[in-house]
Amino acid sequence: MTQTAGAAPSRSPFLDEVKAAVTPRATLLVLGVTVLQLLFIASYVGALHHPEPRDVPFGVVAPPAVAEQTVTRLDRLPGSPLDPRAVADEATARKQIMDRRIDGALIAGPSGGEDTLLVASGSGAALATALESLVGGLEESEGRTVRTVDVAPVSRQDFDGLSSFYVVVGWCVGGYLCASILAISTGARPADPRRAAIRIGAMALVALVGGLGGAVITGPVLGALPGGVAALWGLGALITFAVGVATLALQGVFGIVGIGLAILLVVIAGNPSAGGAFPLPMLPPFWAAIGPALPPGAGTWTARSIAYFEGNAVLGPLLVLSAWALAGIVITMLSAMTYRGRHEAEPPARAS
Repeated sequence: MTQTAGAAPSRSPFLDEVKAAVTPRATLLVLGVTVLQLLFIASYVGALHHPEPRDVPFGVVAPPAVAEQTVTRLDRLPGSPLDPRAVADEATARKQIMDRRIDGALIAGPSGGEDTLLVASGSGAALATALESLVGGLEESEGRTVRTVDVAPVSRQDFDGLSSFYVVVGWCVGGYLCASILAISTGARPADPRRAAIRIGAMALVALVGGLGGAVITGPVLGALPGGVAALWGLGALITFAVGVATLALQGVFGIVGIGLAILLVVIAGNPSAGGAFPLPMLPPFWAAIGPALPPGAGTWTARSIAYFEGNAVLGPLLVLSAWALAGIVITMLSAMTYRGRHEAEPPARAS
């Protein structure tokens, strides 16, 4: 059958369905998800595929002349696995490990035959094992023996010291998922500052409940972390709230895309750089540098300090988490005020 002259060309019903189902906005979102997928792979594999110690803060206890020689020898090891420094005595070395200023120390034996290696598996069993292997090999090559003493041993219920990382990941997930649900259910951008404040209040309530639940599960219920419930509860509430309001802030500025940006910061960049599976000195320089500035890294460090290091060295990470929370509150409120002002300035639509 021939087509009538001047008649519109026939269109494919299938193509029409595709155009109706896959809008330009949906296409952009799918492309964004694909980019996040590839970044996820690059970040996790890039950070974790080849862990090795780099510039690990390490103490050396020995008579002055011997200590200087040992520090020089350790500092010149290929790949710079250690950042050695002389320490006055064993008691000082133990204190610096508990203060999280160094990650291990070599104590020269008085008889010159057997030395002692101090490690702290509570900061990550992978790092303690790496130090034991490295120092043990060096000692053996010099005809010496070494015994290992774990100054801050990990709990038997906390395999490889990973529980602190996993509970922090759970708190982070709770934060950005709650904020995302608020965006999906009532709009990414709150209509006015009052509604923005209500969302922030809701995040605070979720943070308190989730923080307590995580502390109880990892502590009394499972016995995975030996730290006090109150301290872990406070940490969990702060992490959940900081991640949640940061996600609200990103949504307020960028709309629904803010959810993807939150995932980029917390999951893709934050989790592999947190020092969970492998502590910071075993990560490549980029991830080791960004980890302490992101919520998962600051939270993991603090959780381990609470559990195994008597709560030492937590001021910096807590300030990082507080900064995320404060910035999230301020940006969320400002974006709500801007959004309302912009819509109030729009002229009303005229009736046709």
